[in-house]
Amino acid sequence: MGRRLTWSKGKGWRRLLTACGLILGVVAALTVALVLIANQQVLSSAEGRLYGDVNAVPVRQVGVLLGTSKYLSGGGVNPYYRYRIEAALSLYRAGKISDLILSGDNAHRSYDEPTTMRADLLAGGIPAAHLYRDYAGFRTLDSVVRASKVFGQGRFTVISQRFHNERAIYLARAHGLDVIGFDARDVSGPAGRRVQGREWLARVSALLDVWRGTQPRFLGAPEVIDRAAGQ
Repeated sequence: MGRRLTWSKGKGWRRLLTACGLILGVVAALTVALVLIANQQVLSSAEGRLYGDVNAVPVRQVGVLLGTSKYLSGGGVNPYYRYRIEAALSLYRAGKISDLILSGDNAHRSYDEPTTMRADLLAGGIPAAHLYRDYAGFRTLDSVVRASKVFGQGRFTVISQRFHNERAIYLARAHGLDVIGFDARDVSGPAGRRVQGREWLARVSALLDVWRGTQPRFLGAPEVIDRAAGQ
């Protein structure tokens, strides 16, 4: 009796482990499929809307500069930040944009991406009257939707690295906005691979945000940019 019970328990465990393996396999397959679908959706949405040559970029009044930390945790200037600032300056100097929304995180008083970007763009020669700070650009979704709902822009040029621009354009177009992207210089090496590896998950998050109809965390009072130049 004891032997039969022991054998039965062992067989039950084997069946349970087999079932768990099948479930995990299905979950893994669905996860991979979701990642591939999200990536394809993002790439398709951005097709024909990305520019790497400043001379080829269509003129639009407003650019939206997507924020990131200026400094690396280990010290030194973040190359993603530096290249985005350079890209924004090149667009302005070429007459491709006349105003910039500086959209980034200002979650607490000691961390203020929009004001940091503003200081560097002022130093680069862009007048203060052409720089608008968006303190609630906590996520890419927030940045592009707030450009419309707070700053009154239905068409603009988003400025970041290519992989980031692709996702920003996808989110913007899902909200009915006419957006193009100017690609800042990318970052190579281990740091670049880490960031671009995380981008796969960010694209899944973007896809889910679109499916759920997620809105920005904050909106607030309108600050419409209505200067006619560049239209």
